[in-house]
Amino acid sequence: MAEEFDLVILGGGTGGYVAAIRAAQLGLKTAVVEKGKLGGTCLHKGCIPSKALLRSAEVYQTAVKGEEFGIVTGDVKVDFSKVQDRKNKVVEQLYKGVQHLMKQGKITVYEGLGRILGPSIFSPMPGTISVEMNNGSENEMLIPQNIIIATGSRPRTLPGLEIDGNLVLTSDEALNLESLPKSIIIVGGGVIGIEWASMLNDFGVEVTVLEYADTIIPTEDHDVSSEMLRLLGKRGVKFVTGAKVLPETLKTDGSVSISAEVKGTTQEFEAEKMLVSVGRSANIEGIGLENTEIMKENGFIATNEFFQTKETHIYAIGDCIGGLQLAHVASHEGITAVEHMAGKKPERLNYSLISKCIYSSPEAASVGLTEEQAKQEGFELKIGKFPFRAVGKALVFGEADGFVKIIADKKTDDILGVHMIGPHVTDMISEAGLASVLDATPWEIAKTIHPHPSLSEAIGEAALAVDGLAIHS
Repeated sequence: MAEEFDLVILGGGTGGYVAAIRAAQLGLKTAVVEKGKLGGTCLHKGCIPSKALLRSAEVYQTAVKGEEFGIVTGDVKVDFSKVQDRKNKVVEQLYKGVQHLMKQGKITVYEGLGRILGPSIFSPMPGTISVEMNNGSENEMLIPQNIIIATGSRPRTLPGLEIDGNLVLTSDEALNLESLPKSIIIVGGGVIGIEWASMLNDFGVEVTVLEYADTIIPTEDHDVSSEMLRLLGKRGVKFVTGAKVLPETLKTDGSVSISAEVKGTTQEFEAEKMLVSVGRSANIEGIGLENTEIMKENGFIATNEFFQTKETHIYAIGDCIGGLQLAHVASHEGITAVEHMAGKKPERLNYSLISKCIYSSPEAASVGLTEEQAKQEGFELKIGKFPFRAVGKALVFGEADGFVKIIADKKTDDILGVHMIGPHVTDMISEAGLASVLDATPWEIAKTIHPHPSLSEAIGEAALAVDGLAIHS
């Protein structure tokens, strides 16, 4: 017999399960359909496992450099099997936590693949969900009043560049490496590529990054991308920008070789393995979109500002709609969608107020417009920039590279963007995010007394620097 729900969510990743919890809080009878594991890509193949590996790489480098702090550690080695064990334990603990949240919210979880059916005896509108259960039992039929599609994304590859899971990898396979390669080619110098380049370099792997654009992390502020290029290059990461990889030249015979066009010439690159990191594609195949009027744009589901599709009772959130493909974005899109369907009149998400982070070493973080974007939009700018080398806590940490940069509108004094690169900036960016939400000015940030010694002093000094008033520079 078909079971009725107020809301059925296809996908139990970060966006999906957060939406389910908010729906339960609002008293909606809710179900989540997940063909893999609750927590989705972020918990099992993305945010959490990659950051666990990055943390191990950071600890290794701290131990290697121990003598700089007066700590003699002797011969430091990486036991990569234990690195992976720790990663898996972190993931498993959080997975159990998500399962507990579902039980606590009395949210029904179906383990299987959900498909949207067309109009039927159950409903005059598309929306009945057929769940092909993982355990092979008879399909479950669900009749929801509303649906949220939160099916996420998967690593994209280049046409003709075959992923074999052994020599040629995406981040999915790389997370489960049994041992570290001696060398690796990373195709793509975006956020994921840079995090892997940093991590593997810290573990002692010889890293070459091939990036099609003229700079790495091209969506970040130019000063940040230039500093990241300089600092990772200083550590030994080899960068080749303006590189058009030629998939047809790929050879895999115990190792990997591939050619790329670089500034009018063809160059060949060789390594033990290759990691392909060129963006992500929406998981929207096989879920019954053809049975609906839902529209797609550039391979992603099209929605309005409240995440409704053309079928107004069907919403879509997270990576499958494109935009900022970040876990915290998917969560808030899910909350907005649920509150909208419940008649709560939520505010529209302002994506310019959402912080973005890169968890490499050094870390980078930003909120708002880059300098280039602000100029393109016609703003007259005033900019404050303050280096971590002038911050006592950064010197104490032994991590004094990088800076905080604040971009403001010269006419109104409004903050347009904040960009950071350096120690622990992924934790510090929330102050800038709050300042942006509250429409603060650099003067108001400067009037916030930042404790000494702390890394956050760089934010206060950068705010002063906007008006040429920095104390320690």
